[in-house]
Amino acid sequence: MNRYKSTKIEKQPDTGIRYYRNTIYPIIPFSSDDIYVVTTDGDRLDLLAQTYYNDITLWWVISAANSDLLQNSLFIPVGSQIRIPANVSNIINEYNTLNN
Repeated sequence: MNRYKSTKIEKQPDTGIRYYRNTIYPIIPFSSDDIYVVTTDGDRLDLLAQTYYNDITLWWVISAANSDLLQNSLFIPVGSQIRIPANVSNIINEYNTLNN
């Protein structure tokens, strides 16, 4: 799942300058099936995505579900409790709907 796959390149009609349209991320609802982990040394969002989703590119799902984390980094402070959303297919479907 490439999160930039749905990012559109558009042109300004008056100047013809090309630009990327903003990517919209879904609000990730809480679920009783969500997993909570306390991070240890060496944990990163991409590695957790590989562990729980078997897909390193889904790190943004964990990041979006934990808005208190630094949103421009894969690194997580040691000892942080983070939520791993369980229904990742629903989140991806919502992401695709918002960005098509």
